[in-house]
Amino acid sequence: MLSLFAKLFHALNSESSTRQISLAIALGFIVGLSPLLTLHNIAFLFVVLFLRVNIGGFILAWGFFKGLSYLLSSLIIMVGESLLTAESLQPLFDTLYQFSLFKLAHLHHTYTLGALVLGCLLAIPLYFLCNFLIEKYRIHIKAFFDKFRIVKALKASKFYSVYSQISGQGALS
Repeated sequence: MLSLFAKLFHALNSESSTRQISLAIALGFIVGLSPLLTLHNIAFLFVVLFLRVNIGGFILAWGFFKGLSYLLSSLIIMVGESLLTAESLQPLFDTLYQFSLFKLAHLHHTYTLGALVLGCLLAIPLYFLCNFLIEKYRIHIKAFFDKFRIVKALKASKFYSVYSQISGQGALS
């Protein structure tokens, strides 16, 4: 677990794209809200593996939002129930329920449908919020800590150069 935090911290401080980290957090949010072994989670997992996103950030976001989903479960169930019981959507759900794929996806369950809809709707603003916060972090907070003498001394030390060569990460800037 600490290595995941270290990888995420390294990604925040590296020159990797803020969009990759933000997308990893947004996808981890969607997967974290819904039950673990659902069809759409497997599809999102393939998307994560196919795209270039930060895997450490995705796993950390998945774990964090999985814990948060227990606190939001009443809201998730309320959203799913309101969608499944809406009179205007009844013919759609009746038609979809006839397909095996819909049954396999478990979208007829209030929690699964509510988590997928809420996750997909809130992932978009979360992506932009994370992108904004990571950019501000890199500009202000990282620059603030790089000014400290202890950080400059650690980066100039022989130990740090040996560590960065052994770990294969190169020098952190």
